Amino acid sequence: MTSLPHCLPSITGQRRRPVFRFKQRPFRCSAAAERQTLFNRIAPVYDNLNDLFSLGNHRIWKRMAVSWSGAKEGDNVLDLCCGSGDLAFLLSEKVGLNGQVTALDFSKEQLQIAASRQQMRSKPCYENIKWVEGNAVDLPFSDSYFDAITIGYGLRNVVDRPKAMEEMCRVLKKGSKVSVLDFNKSTHPIAISFQDWVIDNVIVPVASGYGLASEYEYLKNSIKEYLTGDELEKIALAAGFSAAKHYEFSGGFMGNLVATR
Repeated sequence: MTSLPHCLPSITGQRRRPVFRFKQRPFRCSAAAERQTLFNRIAPVYDNLNDLFSLGNHRIWKRMAVSWSGAKEGDNVLDLCCGSGDLAFLLSEKVGLNGQVTALDFSKEQLQIAASRQQMRSKPCYENIKWVEGNAVDLPFSDSYFDAITIGYGLRNVVDRPKAMEEMCRVLKKGSKVSVLDFNKSTHPIAISFQDWVIDNVIVPVASGYGLASEYEYLKNSIKEYLTGDELEKIALAAGFSAAKHYEFSGGFMGNLVATR
């Protein structure tokens, strides 16, 4: 492991961007369904709270994640657990007009917001984004289909993480990379205490002003139940990736796994 120094807007009069749905097996346990419901509830204010909690730094971290994915002009790429689309838009700029971005999430509300954001943006490359409602552990794509994959703040919320890693490995072309951005589960007591303090004294109180205190109280437990950088590297290798490296940054508060098929 390596360390490195809304409310849905009105679009009256505009054509709504379609959200594509694939047939999929239902979620296998109540925990997955509960998380899906949680992200549907927070969707309207998700972007605003991300800006507030990170002081805008999440935009830098997401650019780093896209860069680590190795996505380039003309590539066919996947943004998994895409949420409201931040990484998908960045990927679109990377792959350009000749590329294709598929953005998948299990939250219909998040996808509707992402599609609305796409409709309101003018860059021609954003036309190459397709929104898909689906399940990270049952991807509706053929083997060796994508040139790169990103997943931002999503793997932590997947119940069966090894299966999700296996699916990402399956749909990636040989030699291609997945870039997994998320909160870092530190093993250092001081970092853990500081992270807990920020969640308890900053994030949850602010979220309570939006009526979402319980939804963001979930964040601390989700980080505690997540994987350390070393553990992420191990499950990536076990899933079939040939190489895996986890990077810590922003004082150890964030982490990014880069795994090569």
